[in-house]
This record gives sequence, structure tokens and C-alpha cells, in this order.
Amino acid sequence: MALTDLSVIRDLCARYDFSLSKGFGQNFIINPGVCPRIAEASGIGPGWGVLEIGPGIGVLTEQLAERADKVVSVEVDTRLQPLLAETMAGHPNFKLVLGDVLKVDLAALLKAEFPGMPVAVCANLPYYITSPILMRLLEERLPIRSITVMVQKEAAQRLCAAPGTRQAGAISYAVAYYAAPELLFTVQPGSFYPAPKVTSAVIRLTLHDTPPVQPANGDERGLFRLIRAAFSQRRKTAANAVAAGLGLPKPRVTAALQAAGLDARLRPEQLTLADYCALQTALCG
Repeated sequence: MALTDLSVIRDLCARYDFSLSKGFGQNFIINPGVCPRIAEASGIGPGWGVLEIGPGIGVLTEQLAERADKVVSVEVDTRLQPLLAETMAGHPNFKLVLGDVLKVDLAALLKAEFPGMPVAVCANLPYYITSPILMRLLEERLPIRSITVMVQKEAAQRLCAAPGTRQAGAISYAVAYYAAPELLFTVQPGSFYPAPKVTSAVIRLTLHDTPPVQPANGDERGLFRLIRAAFSQRRKTAANAVAAGLGLPKPRVTAALQAAGLDARLRPEQLTLADYCALQTALCG
């Protein structure tokens, strides 16, 4: 079944009385070259398990199931169950789990479905909840090797921006702490039905075995609270933004920056991940 063929998609939707939901951010891929490229980029193969989020009608799912030993797809829209039962009927290594990926017990799911297997996440993510999904996957320290996902291009650039550069935001630092990010390729709006108003991009996050820096006293939450405070007012100096964001006296923050060997006049995006760790240590001292 050619799942990127618009007539096939319309026929499926008509037979199962399915209409696309803007609320779930549903856009089906109709460019036949996109999903094979995403699946290849994920680096999966025989022996691998794949967790997919939001399979839609199974365009990417099909490609994943042809390469990996097992694919488990989490889908919040229960209306897609009968469509996927038809489109994935030829792939016995596919399993559908109905539920919200932000609420499913992912650690238990991975343990039950992929014992002894290397696991990758691969998905065309709903753009409206890209960041919450990625941060959950990273923060829970799940036994996954990599995350290859299609997201909005603007989000991809922010997620992959190197800390200490103008493009970086608070989430760039979080991603760099947990993984090595790469922006692989872009996907034009015409590759989807209906066509979104934005260009998309595929990124791959290769998870670190251990983070590249050590937060003060091992307090990861404290480190990211500090970074979020700095970026909550990114046009200000780091000293002013951190003082305001954490409710600290500015002289104390300025002294901590100087103790960490940093210029108090620097802006939040000019500090590296290691710089924020040094500032955190100085503030805790």
C-alpha cells in the first residue's frame, strides 16, 4: 500500500471516517523519499528496537518495521487504531500502544518490550509538544541510544544550537547536557498533507553515556533552573537576568560570576555549559 499516495490516504480516511485533527497537529507525509531517509538516519537495523511517537497512518512506521526487529508506536488518537491495523497488517514486529506519550510509563514500556535490545526513538513529532516530549525522553535517562525526529525547522535550529552561541536558548543547553545534536536535513511544506506553513527539519540526538559537565553537588535541576533564569531575560546581562530570575541580590551574582572567572557583562547566550556549572558552584559556595 503506497501510504504517501494522496488517493490512498483519502480512501483510508473515507473508509474509516477519519478526519485530520488540528488539535493533535496531524500532517501526513506524502513525499515518498522522506521516511526512508529518516529511518536510515536513525541508524537502526537488525537486532534493534524502536520507539515511535505519533505513527499517524504508518508511513514512517512501515520503514522502521522493515529495518528493526521490533517497533512500538505510541499514539494518543484512538481513531487511528483501525487504520494502523490495516496499514501495518504485514508487519508482525509492530505493536501499537494507545496513550499520551507524556503520561505513559516509558521506562516500564521499554523494559517490557525491548529486553536486551539497543533502542532508538524515531518519530515525526507533533510540533506543538516537541519540547516537552524531547525533555521527557532526555531527563528520564531512559535506556535509549539516540533520538531521530522531524520537528519544525526553527525548533531544530534552537535544539541543535551550540551553547555559547547567539542561536542558543535554554533548551539548547539542556540538549547539549544529555546528547550530541545534529541537524540532518530539511523537509519542505509540500511534503505533507495538508501542507504546514513552516519548513521542517530532521535532527538526531546521540545520547551521552555521561554528561560533559558536572553540576555543583550533582544538582542537575539547580543547574537548569539557573540557565532558565538567565534566559528568561536574555537581552539583559547574565548578572541582571540571573539575579532577577532567581530572586538573588545582584552583587552576590556579580561576585559569583567573577569568582567563576566570568565577565559580569556577558549576556546569557555567551556563557557555555561549563560556565553555568562554574557559576552554579560559585553561587553555592
